[in-house]
Amino acid sequence: MNWFTGIMVFLIIWWLVLFMVLPWGVRVPDEPETGHASSAPRNPNLWRKALITTVITIALWGLAYWLVESELISFRPPA
Repeated sequence: MNWFTGIMVFLIIWWLVLFMVLPWGVRVPDEPETGHASSAPRNPNLWRKALITTVITIALWGLAYWLVESELISFRPPA
C-alpha cells in the first residue's frame, strides 16, 4: 500500500466511522428554543466524537494495512 492509497483508505474509514459515532449520546431538549429544530441535540460533543472516530479509525486502518501488506487480501491478479 503506497502513501496515497493509505491516506485515502484512512479518510474513507474515518468518514464511515464518524457517521456511525454521531448518534452516540444524543439528547434532545424537552423544550427547544424558538427557531431551533426540535430534533437538534443539546450538546453534540463533536470534538469528543471526532477523537473517538480517529482512535477507532487508526485501529481499523492498522488492520486493513496488515491485511494488505501480509497479502491475506490481494488486489493484484495472480501471476
